[in-house]
Amino acid sequence: MDGDQNQNPPAQGDQGQQPAQGGGDKEVTVGKYKIKVLRDACIGAASCVAVAAATFQLDSENKAVVQEGSADPADTILMAAQSCPTKAIVVIDTETGQQVWPA
Repeated sequence: MDGDQNQNPPAQGDQGQQPAQGGGDKEVTVGKYKIKVLRDACIGAASCVAVAAATFQLDSENKAVVQEGSADPADTILMAAQSCPTKAIVVIDTETGQQVWPA
């Protein structure tokens, strides 16, 4: 039988960095900002990851997700959101409730 061919064991080499799991358009508060990734708009360009790797990661669907407990400075987070080619990252100032990006 060919049943054994379809039973691949999980890869063992990538244990150091597991991809984050997606969770819809979840809002996460990081410092003075509330951040939300619009998953339908995200194309997985990863510019946000390049700018603020402690805040953003790509999940198993190649969509950006926000990491809770990030230590990136507020200006770095905003710059990462502004680097998104599809404006899929919404940034809200928690003190004023105003949307900072996209303006």
